[in-house]
Amino acid sequence: VQGTAEVAQLDIKDHFRSFKIHFPAGRTANIQIGASVAINGTCLTVTAIDGDVLSFDVMAETLRATSLGNLQLGSKVNFERSARVGDEIGGHNVSGHVHCTASIIKVEDTANNRRVSFRLSDPMFAKYVLPKGFIAVDGCSLTVGEVWDGACFSVYLIPETMRVTVFGFKGEGDTVNIEIEAQTQAIVETVERVVQQQLAKLGLAAAGGADAAGVAA
Repeated sequence: VQGTAEVAQLDIKDHFRSFKIHFPAGRTANIQIGASVAINGTCLTVTAIDGDVLSFDVMAETLRATSLGNLQLGSKVNFERSARVGDEIGGHNVSGHVHCTASIIKVEDTANNRRVSFRLSDPMFAKYVLPKGFIAVDGCSLTVGEVWDGACFSVYLIPETMRVTVFGFKGEGDTVNIEIEAQTQAIVETVERVVQQQLAKLGLAAAGGADAAGVAA
């Protein structure tokens, strides 16, 4: 995440939203219509440019799968422009394709840290959330702390993360966008597929052996 921006205008239609988002000075330099910008971890397309204000359209499927439908006039959002060849990658690769949302169920503050706990909206994605693994929350590349109850996990935030992202504003009950890490998804699904194939072979072998025994008898 490169910083936060603010919703400056909102046009609500049936299963459709148009946003105008005001970015910090200089953060829209050299951007073009059609460029991709991640807003709270959701890849959106620039539809109009007016200085530091960019416009985006959000269709029904994006509204269903993400928390963007909850944005109001004045809402703060995380933003990140597309990476260019040669740019430093300061976290894991994030595509901007949100898998589900999560709700903040607890915020615990200490002197210099914050522990935030989440519950996934769709438990089917819990198998990809592993302790010390990567996860993107509202576009922030974070490390998973703990995992429990099948659909809950925590992250730990330093003051700098809270300063430059929306996590400085969010609290219990708020909704965030979740993107699971692509390599983790690929590994988990590959292992599941191979295990299922091996079990199927064992099942066929057992059935074949029983049939043969029956014929011999």
